Amino acid sequence: MTKKAPTTAATQALDRLGVRYLSHRYEHAAAAEGFGEEAARALGVPPQRVFKTLVVDADGRLAVAVVPVSAMLDLKSLAATVGAKRAVMASPEVAERRTGYVVGGISPFGQRTRLPLVLDASAQDFDTIFVSGGRRGFDVELTAADLLAATGGSLGAIGVAR
Repeated sequence: MTKKAPTTAATQALDRLGVRYLSHRYEHAAAAEGFGEEAARALGVPPQRVFKTLVVDADGRLAVAVVPVSAMLDLKSLAATVGAKRAVMASPEVAERRTGYVVGGISPFGQRTRLPLVLDASAQDFDTIFVSGGRRGFDVELTAADLLAATGGSLGAIGVAR
């Protein structure tokens, strides 16, 4: 028997916008440290196709960076993309409070506060990508174009291979 996909703020936002996506549940291990890597393994997809959602502080303004779990965020590139001089990672507490999600389950969709979003340009290399569906153990699969349209986001070369 297939488990029904959870209803989250992310799926509600996608449904409201009429965005097509596929739901993917997996068993989240409480001891997991790399949430994105865990998702890639559990879903059986390359980590380059699974994207993590990171909240950053760019000159005092928050923004969202969406990069492959196989890469690191290039904070200088992100800052330049959003018109800031400098960017640093937001604290987990700030990220959770502003998005309404827990770290490891932050989705680009349905955030409490809509923040400027930059998607790494490598997302264009795939027909579909995976991002958090709004909770640990749940991802949604969709096109990069649909992610950008749904969030009003932009593309940027913001990921660096590890």
